[in-house]
Amino acid sequence: MTDKSMPRRLRVLMSAYACEPGKGSEPGIGWNLAKAMAKRHDVWVLTRANNRPAIEAELAERPVPNLDFLYYDLPRWARWWKRGGRGVQAYYYLWQLGAARIARLVHEKLNFDIAHHVTFGKYWAPAAAGFAGIPFIWGPVGGGESMPRTFLKGLSLRSRAYEWIRSLARWVGERGPLVRATAHRAKIAVAVAPETTHRLRKMVRCPVIEIPAVALAANEFQQFAKKENRLPANTNVTLMSVGRLLGWKGYHLAIRAFAQADLPDARYVILGEGPEKKNLKALIKKLDVQDRVEIVGAVPRPEVLERLGDADVFLHPSLHDSGGWATLEAMAAGLPVICLDIGGPAVQVNSKVGRKIAAINPDQAVDDLSKAMREVTTDPDLRSRLGEAARQHVASEFTWEKKAEQLSKVYEQVLS
Repeated sequence: MTDKSMPRRLRVLMSAYACEPGKGSEPGIGWNLAKAMAKRHDVWVLTRANNRPAIEAELAERPVPNLDFLYYDLPRWARWWKRGGRGVQAYYYLWQLGAARIARLVHEKLNFDIAHHVTFGKYWAPAAAGFAGIPFIWGPVGGGESMPRTFLKGLSLRSRAYEWIRSLARWVGERGPLVRATAHRAKIAVAVAPETTHRLRKMVRCPVIEIPAVALAANEFQQFAKKENRLPANTNVTLMSVGRLLGWKGYHLAIRAFAQADLPDARYVILGEGPEKKNLKALIKKLDVQDRVEIVGAVPRPEVLERLGDADVFLHPSLHDSGGWATLEAMAAGLPVICLDIGGPAVQVNSKVGRKIAAINPDQAVDDLSKAMREVTTDPDLRSRLGEAARQHVASEFTWEKKAEQLSKVYEQVLS
């Protein structure tokens, strides 16, 4: 007898330009979601040919039933200029055009039930899966998150230029004929956060739902040391951030807030490297907190996980972030999170696991971040409650198995 509570097994064509085992960010989303969906459906993943060695090496060691890959790349003459990251957006756009033809051809042979675009997860670029001629699901996609204009003034010229270029690229992308064609073919669009939902609803003719794109594998939780509340209030509390040192990451706000919080026995550690490092170090010196704020630089992932286990509070002051892997990992390590109420992290964090700060203007954000730091840092019982709730929240809501369950229901909704 068939269990009617279980979705039927479908033949799925999944488009994942970025898809690679053992990686985070977009490649990790492509790989982990494909693996999770293969437990429920027969999945063929259309991805770049340069992902093939890593994928085949992983499958040779750890086979995944019901998961097959289709590899495609542009001709060699069209690939040389992309090396080192140059022209990646233009290359991605052209890859989607070529992959659309491949999607149609393989559908004629394999007769798929669903086409599903997964990576890159941005709504303002075309998706090959939308042109396969079968019911099409677009997402989870993001990119609709924007830095509030009031925060531009506090950025370096380089960072302001990045935001202007990003906004222009998104504006042009939204109006591109192939993006519009993608949007009109979607049966359901899946957004990662409310800001992208708002933008998608202006473009598509279909329902828009929200499902965060990021998650952790069940075995990844074992990598995070169990966080114990081992210290009394006001004693050697460590606040930590992890990420590239970019203007939109908001570390300048966190440094100002930490200095304003006046926590003489606490320290703030930032793990990351990037073009804003010089400016952040100058700010640390200006605020005279060199003895309590440290920029460590880039560190290997195993060391990041070890340092998270030794931290007490996680700061994520990003001004636009569709995903938020770092916040998930911190919560899995049992850390309460303080973040801005913007984008993906704001979807992950609630009052039971941390504190979300409104982003109205820089001075207000610094004041409120500072208050949250004082509240969480000086109350060990509160830290313990928030940290344990954070661990449980991630374990129940942010696994790849949970994502597969949610998206399988979307498949059934489309086909019904």
